[in-house]
Amino acid sequence: MSSVGHVGKGAIWLSVNGEEKQRSDVSQLIWSVAETIAYLSTLFELQPGDLIFTGTPEGVGTVCRAI
Repeated sequence: MSSVGHVGKGAIWLSVNGEEKQRSDVSQLIWSVAETIAYLSTLFELQPGDLIFTGTPEGVGTVCRAI
């Protein structure tokens, strides 16, 4: 983090088989990246390489549908 600072905004997107399903910006999440990391750190030890999956910002499309 020291080389890039805090992530306050930046594009996030999801593509499935080359088709874009969602696109937004981390600034549109309910909790900031820093708040999310701080809270999760109270529950368990985060390690380099850990992935944190969040919900999606408002207005994104359906990722999949039931068959």
